[in-house]
Amino acid sequence: MKKILLASLIIFAGTCSINAQQSKFKEQQLNDIVTFAPVDPLQKVFKETAFFEDVDAVADVARGEHASFQFAVRSTKTIQHLSVSVAQLSRNTDLLSKNTFIGFVGYTRVGRPLPNPSKDRLSSISGFYPDPILDTTVMDIRNFTTQPIWVSVNIPVGFPAGDYIGAITIKGSMDGKAFSMNRRFTVKVYNVTVNKTSLWVTNWFGLGKSQLKQLSGGKDSVEFEGNYWKWLQVVAKKMRAYNQNVIMTPVFSLIKFKINNDQFSFDFSKFDRFVQTFIDEGALGRIEGGHIGGRMGNWYAQFGVYTPYLKNDTTRFKNIPVSEPEAQNFYTQFIPALMAHLKEKGWDKIYLQHVCDEPEPGNEKSYAAIAKFIKSIYPGIKLVDAVHSHGVDNTIDVWVPQLDFYDSNYIFYKERQEAGNEIWFYTCLAPQGEYANRFIELPLIKTRILHWINFRFGATGYLHWGWDFWSDDCFDETSGIIPEAGNIMPGGDAFITYPWHGEILSSIRLEAMRDGIIDYELLKMLAEKKPAIAKETCRQVVYEFSKYDTGIKGFRAKRKYILQQLSN
Repeated sequence: MKKILLASLIIFAGTCSINAQQSKFKEQQLNDIVTFAPVDPLQKVFKETAFFEDVDAVADVARGEHASFQFAVRSTKTIQHLSVSVAQLSRNTDLLSKNTFIGFVGYTRVGRPLPNPSKDRLSSISGFYPDPILDTTVMDIRNFTTQPIWVSVNIPVGFPAGDYIGAITIKGSMDGKAFSMNRRFTVKVYNVTVNKTSLWVTNWFGLGKSQLKQLSGGKDSVEFEGNYWKWLQVVAKKMRAYNQNVIMTPVFSLIKFKINNDQFSFDFSKFDRFVQTFIDEGALGRIEGGHIGGRMGNWYAQFGVYTPYLKNDTTRFKNIPVSEPEAQNFYTQFIPALMAHLKEKGWDKIYLQHVCDEPEPGNEKSYAAIAKFIKSIYPGIKLVDAVHSHGVDNTIDVWVPQLDFYDSNYIFYKERQEAGNEIWFYTCLAPQGEYANRFIELPLIKTRILHWINFRFGATGYLHWGWDFWSDDCFDETSGIIPEAGNIMPGGDAFITYPWHGEILSSIRLEAMRDGIIDYELLKMLAEKKPAIAKETCRQVVYEFSKYDTGIKGFRAKRKYILQQLSN
């Protein structure tokens, strides 16, 4: 499947020129054979896309963010060994040579379509959708196949404002004849700086046996041992680069337990190493302690708590009601020990603890019983959870409703916010329909405006479960199915990154998400300076929870307007 993925390539847009020394093609001949066009990076380019709207390759950006460009190439002849490079044409200060990433947008399949699609769902005739961004600058392109190139320019915080003009050059051969083309593009850096993002963002991730094997070229690795720590550092670097600042931390996997009769002792060394890895990479704003309980059966079952016990000198866990003496004995020792250790490390103020995932009306009371018990042991602990119901006796400190539940219960969550709780929201395989989400089949702007929704309705965080839960060949299939329920997992829901030759690749969805996080910061900055303008500008993009203006040109104009207002 990777051969199919690598079979196409894209090229930069702008004014074309021919290098006569390298090519026997005349300029008109080349223009008749090769289409080389800029495409807005919010536009998904399919293999079969043959029309390209005339757009300028211009990015309006603040310092501290990334300028993104997309270019498409389509040829009537197969192109061999197409290479891409970037050079700066203007200004003494060199922005482009050291701060530019170039990659080809890869394609993957969505084999199970959305069960409840939006009206603007994208359909691919070829069956392939653009998503991963491949870390390579050389590729072959089959004839009559369109392939995008992605260019990302990191704008350092201290960089001078102004216009930076660059040229992207492509070189390759067709029928044994060499050719060269180039395009100009402009990075317009405004006198606006985003030093640090404040939106709390978490993408749950795993580095289990499957993920480690894909990252290690098929070699088996052991979780929390050996090479695991090298790959954890790779994850931390990637998360920092994409403004994730809340890290899901599997406490029961990292903390070693010893049991002597009814007494427990705890070894936090692996927990500390895990957390410190993200601190060292600058990716940690808050620690998100993994769930201490779960359903004691199917989806409709009541919640219990994971409780350790010894079997053949090995510590195992069972899920039992919190009312059981065995459970209460463990947690009355574990919670104080955990919080004392966090305080010793200086991490207690940034720690959030999950209880159980997605309580709903049928089991919300058992959730509340667990949460109340944990609070009775340590009143200062902050609890966070994704919720399908708000009937949990106000036991949560950081409420994370699914976006559609946030919509239908907005007044309740506004009241909890006014009472001092934090309100985030989350998306996963739901909501579908017209709601914004990260599915591959949706227009890319619906991923970016997730964080305009944050600003519009006052939610200060965003949670998603799927950072890297890759299928065996995630370049071949991005959808899935949940066997016990028969629910379709939409394309891209389980992951927003890709494993590739010892590294973790970004995707055009992850790029859009990062840009949306910066949009949130710019709207916050504008709200401090000109609150009415910030509110109305955001409202003209996000009208209601599931009603948006997804026109790309209009969006770009509003984004530029925000920068202009902040520059004045």
